[in-house]
Amino acid sequence: MSFNYFVFGLHLRSNLSIPGVVPIDSPTEKCDVELHLGTLPSHFVETARIAEELTYVSADIDASGEPVLKIWKVERGAFVRLAYADGTQFWVDRERTNVWATWPDELPLENTVSYVLGPVLGVVLRLRGVTCLHASAASIGDRSVVFVGQTGTGKSTTAAAFAKQGYGVISDDIVALVERDGVFQVMPAYPHLCLWPESVQILYDSPEALPRLMPHVDKRRMSLGEGGTRFENRCLPLGAIYVLGERRPDPAPYLEVIRPHSALLALVADTYANKILDREMRAREFAVLGRLVTTIPIRRVYANADASRLKELCKVICEDFNSVSLSNSV
Repeated sequence: MSFNYFVFGLHLRSNLSIPGVVPIDSPTEKCDVELHLGTLPSHFVETARIAEELTYVSADIDASGEPVLKIWKVERGAFVRLAYADGTQFWVDRERTNVWATWPDELPLENTVSYVLGPVLGVVLRLRGVTCLHASAASIGDRSVVFVGQTGTGKSTTAAAFAKQGYGVISDDIVALVERDGVFQVMPAYPHLCLWPESVQILYDSPEALPRLMPHVDKRRMSLGEGGTRFENRCLPLGAIYVLGERRPDPAPYLEVIRPHSALLALVADTYANKILDREMRAREFAVLGRLVTTIPIRRVYANADASRLKELCKVICEDFNSVSLSNSV
């Protein structure tokens, strides 16, 4: 039996059900990526010695001091292997159309799925030439608004604050952009947000208001479609990008217009998994982002030092977004 999904604009076909993602009803459509969960590529089962080249080592380390992630190029690029410190491993073929995964018996499937929906598909998208921002995205009307920033700047928290006000959430942590006829589109991801307890405390007055992603993980899951929240499953035109800066005292929250050159530098720094790209891929992406910053309004927004004032932040962003929409329609 196979299970079919649309995630980040990709038609996925999996041998196992993916928890937390709604399957599609049209399995006859062309498949972009086959997921082989719990299996190795047959080539690796049959071959005792595999030629590998270490290409990436994460700066983040686990409790034992080991890098959280290492990436190898296998057999001169025939495969890419991702190995996590907890023993979970993935293989991606040269065509970026197949992903295999194995994991230790003591780990649940949900642990592997969390990797698949985040960094693994992020790597697949990047290697397929899709521009991805380290960002979250929501919908305002029939357009998308993107919140860009480094880890810890509040991308998911801002998207969750919009969700609590009834806006649809398109994507969390990774925003995949596709350029069609000169228009940038944001691809819908999956129907939940991942939040740290501190963010849940701000949003719900208790860190225990939302369930854990998994029993051994401190992050919480905001399921979109519950409590008045909504997952935006449409592919929507990109309306504006807000680069999250550091929190500041009053009169924050406020925003500043970013000039195209500065906006380009900010977006290049906030692209997802940019260290895995070769020189040619980087050059192509630089050209894509160069076109983006000349056509899409980009702002730097500063939240208030008082993290509980999220509604004010949303209001500032919405007012600016609506003013941009009005001026573009004239």
